[in-house]
Amino acid sequence: MVGDFQPVLAIQDPPYNHVAFEQRGVKEYVEWSRRWVRNTYCSLSANAAFYVWLGADQSNGFQPLPDFMVMMRDEPFAPRSFITMRNQRGYGTQQNWMAVRQELLYYTKGKPSFNVQAEYTDIPKILRGYYKKVGDKVTENFERSNSENIRAGNVWVDIQQVFYRMEENVSGCYAQKPLKCVERIISASSTPGDVVLDLFSHSGSTLLAAEIAGRRCLTGDIDPIYCEITIRRLERYRKIGKLGWQNGHPFEREFPGTTSQEPGDGPPRGASEPLLFEGV
Repeated sequence: MVGDFQPVLAIQDPPYNHVAFEQRGVKEYVEWSRRWVRNTYCSLSANAAFYVWLGADQSNGFQPLPDFMVMMRDEPFAPRSFITMRNQRGYGTQQNWMAVRQELLYYTKGKPSFNVQAEYTDIPKILRGYYKKVGDKVTENFERSNSENIRAGNVWVDIQQVFYRMEENVSGCYAQKPLKCVERIISASSTPGDVVLDLFSHSGSTLLAAEIAGRRCLTGDIDPIYCEITIRRLERYRKIGKLGWQNGHPFEREFPGTTSQEPGDGPPRGASEPLLFEGV
């Protein structure tokens, strides 16, 4: 990619479900990941940011998260941060800790800019302390701060994960990421008019967030169903301003009268995708 269409930011959300591991194995998953990571690197501008959502199967060695992180040591991207998004609606269990986290890895190519103001949340500061002597006066963090709110940091606790009662919900997209988290990434690591790259469109969250933020987006998906969902989601937003299909679904014209499912009512992403791990 050349010219003004060279991306300065990539946000990747590769599929990572249990069925996929049983079909191909984690080693093959890592080799497949190596290919799309290198394609991403070649596509980005000299100074760019690279974010990857990746899960950890806690019942099976936490794969593929540690395997992917080790793989990335051999790639030219520089590691910058390990972000956790804390879900408010966890997956309950009677024999383990409730799973409420999602992992986001942040890497860089070259020296991209970072808009620290995008990291401020609407969560007010409540803790006093962190005393420091400024001149001849001892001050605490409230006195020295430029904001009354806390920064997001590398643990995001102010974002609600998507579920069926939310307007942005897209039925059938079980790995859907909240628009708010994608908008935060875009605001921090790009400027209006920049190009964002997403090789795994899925529900179209990156494309829609880029549209809202005034960025351009290059995206696609190996599954034509997700490509169609992404197109319809953008068209719906441009036409009526809706972010998704609360209590509905993207194929209401083809299947009128049907309703959306609650999470868990269908197979996870990739459960019936034979092309899941072919090269990008």
